[in-house]
Amino acid sequence: MKTFVKLAIVISTAAWIIGAGEPAFGQLQPDPAGYSISTPRPINPAASTTNPSALATQGQNPYLGSTPVGTVTDQEIPLSLQQAVERGLRYNLGLIESSQATAEVRAQRLRALAALLPDLSVKGEQALEDLSLKEIGFKLPGLPATTGPFSYQDTRVSLAQSVYSQELHDRYKAQKSTEQASAFSTRDARDVVVYAVGVAYFQVVASAARVETAKAQLASARELDQQTADQLKHEVSPEIDAIRAQVERQSAEQRLINARDAFEKDKLALGRIIGIPIDQRFTLTDTAQYHPLADLTQQTATTDALETRSDLRSAEANVRAAEYGVRAEKAQRLPAFSLHANYGGAGTNVGNFNSVYTVAGSVSLPIYTGGRIRADVDEARATLARRQAEYEDLKGRVAYDVRVAWLDLEASESGVKVAEKNRALADRALAQSRDRYSNGVTNYLEVVEAQEALTAAEENYIQTLYSFNVSKIALARAMGVAERCFSDFFGGK
Repeated sequence: MKTFVKLAIVISTAAWIIGAGEPAFGQLQPDPAGYSISTPRPINPAASTTNPSALATQGQNPYLGSTPVGTVTDQEIPLSLQQAVERGLRYNLGLIESSQATAEVRAQRLRALAALLPDLSVKGEQALEDLSLKEIGFKLPGLPATTGPFSYQDTRVSLAQSVYSQELHDRYKAQKSTEQASAFSTRDARDVVVYAVGVAYFQVVASAARVETAKAQLASARELDQQTADQLKHEVSPEIDAIRAQVERQSAEQRLINARDAFEKDKLALGRIIGIPIDQRFTLTDTAQYHPLADLTQQTATTDALETRSDLRSAEANVRAAEYGVRAEKAQRLPAFSLHANYGGAGTNVGNFNSVYTVAGSVSLPIYTGGRIRADVDEARATLARRQAEYEDLKGRVAYDVRVAWLDLEASESGVKVAEKNRALADRALAQSRDRYSNGVTNYLEVVEAQEALTAAEENYIQTLYSFNVSKIALARAMGVAERCFSDFFGGK
């Protein structure tokens, strides 16, 4: 029981990617909780508010979807763990959306930069006018009411340049920091994809192991059923043993059906994450193996996480952006200097053009804005306070994530070793029970109990090995190195 409780802790770290279904097989589904491991923050740092769990609460989690690519063939595609991760990094919907959000933020940064650069334009004008002399105050005797129609042409090159505006400079710096935050968020999204693909892949591996175990159990149940039927025929065994053997065989057949059903659904979930068309058949080439982590301690894992977690770097950049936002709002009270100039030709036609130009410098200084600037500053300060609080919270959450992942790793590693020994013992117990039954020393009930014990031991081993591998990838995700150190965590795979 203690072992299964420990396993539940490990599985909870992958809850948003493990789905509803039979508890023994586990399907994929998102979980809004635990965003720090499963969801990057934020997907769009330029948004006015930051919602760290937005990806997990807005309907379908995008990290469980993809853009399917490829033509469906009749052949099964071999798929290794590394290949699955590479496909996820190309076609996963969550990463695509995060990349597009970064592109949008980059456009906002370029727009802020454009306000600091010269604005050069060319304008040509052909005008036909008839002016009212009375309108402008000419009331001399004999003077006509209008000038009469006349035309002229005017062509100029205009230049507008902000000479100095602290507000525009600070807004550009804020957008630049926001772009950095978005880039870190996209990098963090790549770790999320690696985590999602790894969990889904190991889930399929575990389901495949359950299918093989169910096949072996069914073969054993059929053999015992036949043996019991022969003994009943020769009046060596009572009918109750034959009935029990038939029940055990039918139960084994149903377990195999359920295992195959869960296996196929887990494969579909993996295909959805990495962009494999729904009708394309594929087979996994890697199996779950026990590879303990070496040269890694909890302290070094925490230190590395605080230095490498991209979502933490994104939060830092968001704090800088908010600081520049406060400075920009305050800078609205400062004078701004700009230059406007144009040069060209004007006349009745191109042949009669005369050179014309304008050069003007302007200074703008707000005198009274009705409290608007003060309200803008207060709003920017509130945003800064929120960003700072989120950053401090995230630092604590990073240490928390590593600690939880480390505890899960230790518990699951111990569980694998115990489960492996229990499986060997249960197998020996079943062999001895069958020998005792064949020699007439005991009844079939002892064999059934031994078979159920072996079934539980096999399931326990499959589950603990799956949990151990999920714990490793959860630790890599908590450290922020899921993509960079993926091969180190999985023995060169």
